[in-house]
Amino acid sequence: MGPHRRAQASGPLDPRNAGGPVPAASPAPAQWRPVLRQLRPGLRAGSSHGFGACAFGCPAAAAGPRWRAHGSQGVRGHRGGPSQPQAPAGNRPARAQALDALDALDDAHALAALLQLAQRRAGLTALRQVAEDPHASEHDLQRALQGQFWIFGGQFAGEAARRRLVPGDELDIPLIRGDGTLQIVEIKRSMALRGPLVKRHRGSWVPSAQIHDAVGQALNYLVNLDEHRLRIRDQFALETRRARALVLIGHPAAQPGVPEGTINEVLRTINTHLGRIEVLTYKELLDSAERSLGAHGMAHGI
Repeated sequence: MGPHRRAQASGPLDPRNAGGPVPAASPAPAQWRPVLRQLRPGLRAGSSHGFGACAFGCPAAAAGPRWRAHGSQGVRGHRGGPSQPQAPAGNRPARAQALDALDALDDAHALAALLQLAQRRAGLTALRQVAEDPHASEHDLQRALQGQFWIFGGQFAGEAARRRLVPGDELDIPLIRGDGTLQIVEIKRSMALRGPLVKRHRGSWVPSAQIHDAVGQALNYLVNLDEHRLRIRDQFALETRRARALVLIGHPAAQPGVPEGTINEVLRTINTHLGRIEVLTYKELLDSAERSLGAHGMAHGI
């Protein structure tokens, strides 16, 4: 029996480990493959930016660079053009099996990214419904935001396990940045806010008492975190020096007599004068997250 027949009898050769079998590829369901073929180029490109093969940062794609590392050894060589070494004739069936396995792996990465995108879109839709509910309480909004830290931006790695870091203060959502520092989110009512977001004062629009009270509360939290910094760092391994705060408050639809652009401009103006605190409406936060998801979806043909 020749080398070619021996390879077929004992299973295809693993190009990373001569003599070892390549696991059989499990192709993705047929209904997903047209979308996955569109997703695959962008997902492969995304792996060079530190996210594996997933443009959304999903950990399921971490194996991409490992496969890419074998490209110089010819695993993907006979796709790569004339500069890549050609496989010996006797090994072509084994290499074809390896490429099939690689395609299945790429499909799995693409499917994981697709599912994550769908999950985030569903969560965003549910949160928007709560934010636009005229009867939603702060507790309702906090529950809808729980576990969706991606909405606040890609710089956050997760949520802190404890909300009570300082005696007497219970944080609504304590976020952890990639460097281990803390940012708190103070949640106020959206459509059910008691009072306007902005008001007229001497011919100009200015923040209302509702915003000033919320900013003052967030500022007190930051002061207490600064004063207990060493204990929090030693006990909870969180860095609170120069921690920041985000105040979520109100919705432009709750004050229909004022254009949305005017409300956003007033908040941007006050934000430029607040060193460690930012104020956003729920609509502005949700619109920003929606644009982020839309940009990812368009980039991958979803």
